[in-house]
Amino acid sequence: MNKQNKVVAVISAKNEGRTIKEIIRGVKKYSDELIVVLSKKSTDNTKEIVTSLGVKILVDNGKGKGEGMRLAIKHIKEGIILFIDADGSHIIKDIPKIVKPIKEGKADMVIGSRMLGGSMELHGTFSKLMRLFLSMCIAQIINWRFNKNIADTQNGFRAIRVDVAKKLKLKSNKFDIETEMCMKCYKKKYKILEVPSMELERKYGISGISLFKEGWIYVWRVIINL
Repeated sequence: MNKQNKVVAVISAKNEGRTIKEIIRGVKKYSDELIVVLSKKSTDNTKEIVTSLGVKILVDNGKGKGEGMRLAIKHIKEGIILFIDADGSHIIKDIPKIVKPIKEGKADMVIGSRMLGGSMELHGTFSKLMRLFLSMCIAQIINWRFNKNIADTQNGFRAIRVDVAKKLKLKSNKFDIETEMCMKCYKKKYKILEVPSMELERKYGISGISLFKEGWIYVWRVIINL
């Protein structure tokens, strides 16, 4: 196996005990290595389930998803990182088409685009509508700044070359890390591609993103990377 094309799947998890086993079993089919980044603030049985399945665990310091992703990037030495959430909202069988352009040398990062594939998670309530609106606004600002035509900068379902991820020197601790990844990739002239991927509603619980509490973080992340 070409080590540069080795797929290391990274599953971000916080209190996802009801879905983590199903996600791990599905993701294993499409990856060469699997790591679960567990939030220090997780209080359910997620860790016990992951351990029983023999999967490697990295525990972050509880600052947020971005910190966990940065921890994984620092830990992994080579290949392609495939980021996927543990809430069941991402379609696992789409993994091959997300990593394919990177393996073929056509992209440095590939995003599973909800704007191209559709989203059940971003429709139905005022809060979800505002999340969709903010996501679209961020994409348009990035398109204006870098003269690109990206539709979905926010989806966490994505793959990136390990060497590229390390060179980005990411700083975000929260969900705004996806925006930071896109903007820094464009700044460093790396190529981003999008492939359609439907986003499903999470099976349990509610999204950890609160625009009323964290919306300003996204705005600030865009401003400092313009």
